[in-house]
Amino acid sequence: MYKLWATILKDVRILARDKIGLIFMFGMPIILVVVVTTIQNGVFEAVNANKVGLLLCNRDTGSASATFVRAIDKIGMFRVTLTAPNESDTSLTERVRHKEAMVALVIPADFSQRMNAAATQVAGKALHSFGLEGDSGRVIAGKAEPVTIYYHPVLQESFRQSIKGAVSGALQLLESRLVLQAVYQSINDKPLPDSLANNLLQNQQSVREISVSRNGAGGTPNAAQHNVPAWTIFAMFFVVLSLGSSVVREKLNGSFVRLKTLPTPYVIALLSKQITYLVVTLLQTALIFAIGIWLFPLLGLPVLHLPHDLAGLFIVSLICGWCAVSYAICVGVFASTQEQANGFGAISILIMAVVGGLMVPSFIMPESMQTFMNISPLHWCLEAYYGLFLEGGKLADVWVNIIPLIGITLLIQGLTLWGLKRKHLI
Repeated sequence: MYKLWATILKDVRILARDKIGLIFMFGMPIILVVVVTTIQNGVFEAVNANKVGLLLCNRDTGSASATFVRAIDKIGMFRVTLTAPNESDTSLTERVRHKEAMVALVIPADFSQRMNAAATQVAGKALHSFGLEGDSGRVIAGKAEPVTIYYHPVLQESFRQSIKGAVSGALQLLESRLVLQAVYQSINDKPLPDSLANNLLQNQQSVREISVSRNGAGGTPNAAQHNVPAWTIFAMFFVVLSLGSSVVREKLNGSFVRLKTLPTPYVIALLSKQITYLVVTLLQTALIFAIGIWLFPLLGLPVLHLPHDLAGLFIVSLICGWCAVSYAICVGVFASTQEQANGFGAISILIMAVVGGLMVPSFIMPESMQTFMNISPLHWCLEAYYGLFLEGGKLADVWVNIIPLIGITLLIQGLTLWGLKRKHLI
């Protein structure tokens, strides 16, 4: 035990001298988790507090277009700016291109005429199917899009679809109102009262959202619940920049040879490095979680809520840290120079993070990437954390993710021992 303790003290001193490595292990992950969570939280709230700028050019003078404009404004997704009716499409696109607004909506001059004519035709067909007489309306030649949407190219596809869906919903509500008015007018020979129209159109069933969680745990996950565990794993595995370099330095300066002459098996030295850096990964985890709990609210970000099973959280963090430390030592054993260890270690972690679902959600990955995702230790780390943070599970619920992670870790440990023997270091 004394030999192990002395070796641990030696590794702690080496670590304390590595100022750059400490910055990478603690400073960079903190900046990363704060910046990413801030950006993603802004995206989550873009349709609420941060409304999308919308330039609305209404070239129609009819009542239908005025109703449509009010419906667009009531959606709550847009910050509507009315433009001059005679403003050209070129001017609107230039204003969008210069990001005066991210979206522009153009209502054509014949909008009300076309909408009323279409509603009259639908009402006439409906009355005819009921055996009643109705005006089929005058057919307007040509089929033109009732509205045109211009958007800035930086808007992602999913966001554009949300905008299009919101505008289409307002348009469909207007169409339904006009059809109801036409049917009522044909039957009763008088206009449809606004109060009745509102009752008919707004009497919709509500939609209730429930997060599907284990053990009946409720709550809606926020940006902190998604990002803090993910980037904590990223920080853990970045110990490769310090630990991998430390192993390489010991090989290059002859420390391995000197250790072989001592009456202490080298497994003690390996165990010392693992214990020392395992403590470092746990400190990283505690620090980043503390930032999510106490610093995020001060920055206006959602607070991080720890899972109920704190013992399970500690065990998952311990196993994730052990895997990260094992990988770092393995990289250091097979690398010939510090540049190789740092370069390969950083790039490989980045690749495993992308494949493992830290940067791109795993559920949208193509089938061809599923095999690569399953061999990424970061994937199993993330799934275990998500099982605790997002699904409200306990340790017993995430063993299905921990077991593959332990298997990958043992495989890395075996590969490390094989590399040490192959290089005649032990």
